[in-house]
Amino acid sequence: MEHAIVLFDGDCNFCDSSVQFIINHDPAGYFQFASLQSEIGQELSQKHNVPDDVDSLVLIEGGEAYVKSEGALKISHHLTGLWKLAYHLQPFPRVLRDGAYDVIAKNRYKVFGKLDSCMLPPPHIRKRFLDQF
Repeated sequence: MEHAIVLFDGDCNFCDSSVQFIINHDPAGYFQFASLQSEIGQELSQKHNVPDDVDSLVLIEGGEAYVKSEGALKISHHLTGLWKLAYHLQPFPRVLRDGAYDVIAKNRYKVFGKLDSCMLPPPHIRKRFLDQF
């Protein structure tokens, strides 16, 4: 099975919760994960020309990098339950979607805080993380 990779801010509580959410709604294991701060996260960001100012979430799928609302909506398309419906927000103007995304991303540390340490996932989930534990 082909996998998509989600790069996330490893210091952010909201991003950590988002990764947990994706894991819980991705029983097929389509998504793999790496923090943006990790060596592999940095390598993938460079390889896929992710802009330097993107620091919250990146989806790498089919050899392309998707950032901000585009990445989030593409992720939702693969999730179980009603979350798939969020994908249908794509027709909304990107400037509006990304504006809302930017407000959340800019304030995520203020609202949700920073992590002091990363959670250590159980072995069956750990294999989906490209970072070394």
